[in-house]
Amino acid sequence: MIGAVVPVKTLSSAKSRLLPWLGRPSLERLSIAMLSDILETLQRVRALDRIAVATPDPRLAEVARKAGAEVLCASVEGLNPAVEAACAVLAPTADDAALVVLGDVAGAQAADVAALLGAVARRGIALAPSSDGGTSALLRRPRDIVPASFGPHSARAHRELAASAGVSCEVLVLPSLAIDIDERADLEKFASSASAGRRTRALLRELLPDFAT
Repeated sequence: MIGAVVPVKTLSSAKSRLLPWLGRPSLERLSIAMLSDILETLQRVRALDRIAVATPDPRLAEVARKAGAEVLCASVEGLNPAVEAACAVLAPTADDAALVVLGDVAGAQAADVAALLGAVARRGIALAPSSDGGTSALLRRPRDIVPASFGPHSARAHRELAASAGVSCEVLVLPSLAIDIDERADLEKFASSASAGRRTRALLRELLPDFAT
């Protein structure tokens, strides 16, 4: 079995680095649009058995339920503890795999997600690095084979953890998973890309009409 989780912060705290260009109400709309786009993509990936959103935010939980995803209340502090808690629910046995897709990879395409899932046949990890050296998506089989280490330079951290554990690590450079929207430059990259994310694109056309989305 393969379970997928999308961890998302509360709407009141998300995407603070974009506040100089988008006010808090617009940032909340952006978070909802990105989550909706990611869930739509994950629903198209046939290899996934369970899809969940880990969030403490009731509005995002409702978005997840409407999209047909499970909701796991992220009651622990910090991204990595929330990821570990969610994966323990979604992939409880050694035969299960856990996929984590961050909530700001709005352009994710089903084919790229499927490629990541197919990269690890038995034991090991596979990751899709973001353009800034982070990890946009991480597959672990089983889910505790290495600890989740999302954050700055996490692609390197995950590779080093796999090497220390003596397990395989497949790194797939996947265009639609390379852009995580954190800063203004990411908005521009997303706008000029050929990735998915129809809701996010429509919202950016409304909020930032100078961007060619």
